[in-house]
Amino acid sequence: MVGGGMDTKAKAVAGLLAATCVCSIIALILSVVNVKDVFLPPSTKYGLVFDAGSTHTSLYTYRWPADKENGTGIVSQVDVCTVEGPGISSYADDPAGAGASLRPCLDQALKIVPAEQQRETPTYLGATAGMRLLREQNGTKAEQVFAEVAKVIGEYPVDFRGARILTGTEEGSFGWITVNYLLETLVKFSFAEKWEHPEDTEVLGALDLGGASTQITFQPGVPVEDRNTSVFFRLYGTNYSLYSHSYLCYGKTQALKMLLAALHQDSVTAQISHPCYPMGYQENVTVAELYDSPCVRAPSTASPAQVLTVTGTGDPARCIMAVQKLFNFSCGAQRPCGFNGVYQPPVRGQFFAFAGFYYTFHFLNLTSQQSLNDVNTTILAFCKRNWSELERTFPQDKKYLHTYCSAAIYILTLLLDGFKFNEHTWSNIHFSQQAAHTDIGWTLGFMLNFTNMIPAEPLELVKGHQPGLWAGAVSFIVLALVTGLVAAFLLCFWKTK
Repeated sequence: MVGGGMDTKAKAVAGLLAATCVCSIIALILSVVNVKDVFLPPSTKYGLVFDAGSTHTSLYTYRWPADKENGTGIVSQVDVCTVEGPGISSYADDPAGAGASLRPCLDQALKIVPAEQQRETPTYLGATAGMRLLREQNGTKAEQVFAEVAKVIGEYPVDFRGARILTGTEEGSFGWITVNYLLETLVKFSFAEKWEHPEDTEVLGALDLGGASTQITFQPGVPVEDRNTSVFFRLYGTNYSLYSHSYLCYGKTQALKMLLAALHQDSVTAQISHPCYPMGYQENVTVAELYDSPCVRAPSTASPAQVLTVTGTGDPARCIMAVQKLFNFSCGAQRPCGFNGVYQPPVRGQFFAFAGFYYTFHFLNLTSQQSLNDVNTTILAFCKRNWSELERTFPQDKKYLHTYCSAAIYILTLLLDGFKFNEHTWSNIHFSQQAAHTDIGWTLGFMLNFTNMIPAEPLELVKGHQPGLWAGAVSFIVLALVTGLVAAFLLCFWKTK
């Protein structure tokens, strides 16, 4: 009887083993045969944007996922390369030099973009006020500069989409997009692990000061009356109606050139007293150098070769008066304006002031939300310091040191009398070079807006296993094998008895 019982148990275990093997094979076949289409994660795209400003050129490298959020890509800055030398508009008499100057930065960017993606990497060059002025001065030379720039970029394995001059409105509004994107007022990554439009968040205004132009862009509290200053964007599923205007010739470099030209024309000799330059400072400049821009018109009696001697007098009160003469603050029509008769609704909300606004105030240690009274006091004290004292205190900043007083007073005049900020709204201005470790300027905003024109890339279709089915099949196979091992152990145990 015992032997018969052992045979019965052995047969039962053998049957269990057979069933386990059959089930394991079936599960394995199902896991292989029942393959469905699944999607790989989206790939990363790259983009290159040259910012060809009036004083220098920079190349920004950006990347973003191939899929999009509400029609706008999530773009981040990977690298920035500053091109050696002046802005491309300075190569009017050497167009080939403008193109050649870009090569080192292009070489640097292509070390970042994967080789297999370079030929599909969109690349742009956007020129701003410096090239706007050159186009006014000599359209043929401007075209030659662009031709050489395009020729060089076209030699690289990138998807070059062209070089062009941005309008002032584009420059201002793309800068606005950059500021608000970086500060997450347009879109932010939520705790639910998805991108959402922040609720009850007001967007910020943007104040940009370049070498040849200045821009103001913000969302006003009233409808914009002048369609020439009205801008509309749709970003991340939300509509934005903005006011934006660019003042050509009112960038820092050109404004200070206009100031010197005005002082020259008020002088009857070749000796120019400059109240904004420190006492004891002196320089020589030719009439040709002073009047080399469309922003300043040379007197008919002036000889281009004449040498002018400029002497600083360190008189801030007279400096303020001289700077104010660069503007026309009367509005004329019964509507609010900025200056020179340009319509502007009242400023509203918080503003980020970057580029030239930041650089000048950073030098004077005025970027920490000081009161307007403290700002005035600091600037006036600096303007009264003589040249020898400044040279001893700031030995590393001699190239632009003599201009900081005039630049600071110009910025104050522009913000208060021009853009109509006051002692109550001054605290709404934040002077900054970066936000979220990314440079503030028009290029990132341009790239964000550009992604609206990229069709949503279909995710790459591959053959694979559905995660749930695969996990279930593996779990069943492991369970079956464990059961089989237990059964085999029992069979051996019984046979030894």
